[in-house]
Amino acid sequence: MRHRLPSPRRLRRMRGFSLVTAIFLLVVLAALAAVMVNISTFQQTESALDVQGARAEQAARAGLEWGVYRQLIDGQCDPGTTFALPAGTSLSTFSVTVQCALATRPGALNTWTITATACNGPGAAGCPNPQNNADYVQRRLQAVLAN
Repeated sequence: MRHRLPSPRRLRRMRGFSLVTAIFLLVVLAALAAVMVNISTFQQTESALDVQGARAEQAARAGLEWGVYRQLIDGQCDPGTTFALPAGTSLSTFSVTVQCALATRPGALNTWTITATACNGPGAAGCPNPQNNADYVQRRLQAVLAN
C-alpha cells in the first residue's frame, strides 16, 4: 500500500489552520485567567469586609457597654455622644455614637434605651453616615434598662 502525500495545493490551504486554532486557544485561556483573577479579587474583598464587620460589632459592643456603665453606675446617660476608640488597636479606625433615651410611663418603671452605632467612616454627626462608600461598615447594638 502506498501512502499518497497531499498535493502542494492542498498543503497551502491547510497552512493557516493551526494558527487559527492557536489564537482561539490563547483567547479562551486569557478569558479564563481574567475570570479567575476577578473571582479571587472579589473573594478577598468580601473577606476583608467580613473582618471589618466583626470589628465594627466589637466597637459597637464597647460603646454599648460604655453607655450601660454610664447609666447604671454614674446615673448619667447622654442623649448623644460620639467618640473614637483608642489608637494603636484594631478598632482604632472606628467611631462609636452612643444614644440614650428615657421612656417613662405612669405607674411603670422608667426604661432607658441605649443604642451604640459603630462605623468606619463617620459623618459630621457621627455614625451612621448616610454618604458611605464601598468599604463602609456599620453595626448597631441596642439595650433596654429598667429602673
